[in-house]
Amino acid sequence: MTQRFLPGVSHLQNLHPLFVHFPIAFICGAAALYLLAWIRASEPLKWSAFWMLMLGAAGVAASLATGLYAEPGVMVAESVRDQLLKHHKQLMISASVVMGVLTTWAIAARPMPSRGRYVFLAGLLVVMLLIAVGADFGGRMVYDYNAGGDACPQPIDFSK
Repeated sequence: MTQRFLPGVSHLQNLHPLFVHFPIAFICGAAALYLLAWIRASEPLKWSAFWMLMLGAAGVAASLATGLYAEPGVMVAESVRDQLLKHHKQLMISASVVMGVLTTWAIAARPMPSRGRYVFLAGLLVVMLLIAVGADFGGRMVYDYNAGGDACPQPIDFSK
């Protein structure tokens, strides 16, 4: 069935790549909306930001779960695991933990924390930075070492 509906999925080693882009978009959108809501003191924007954050948190959970599940089966050389996958995993787990704290805080003070708002917004920036750096490691694994599919023979050893 996926061969006809999503033919590209048949080339993936795992489902992780199908989930990773949603939290990036939702978290960046939530940060932008929270900032705009704070500047304009807009209640509707606060709620829009809150729901974007919730969707981002759900995406983070799905991305983390699929990534941890996929990790043992990723077909890359041990050097790539050591130089890229290890750092990708550490950064993304860190981003997930910070995201969990921010999500819990936003739920407790919904739609937007009034006390410590600067810390909350800074936390969103930290999450976006962790995701950006972690995604760079993930992208290098996929595009430099074919960690995402079967386009060329495996394993490809790490090289700068």
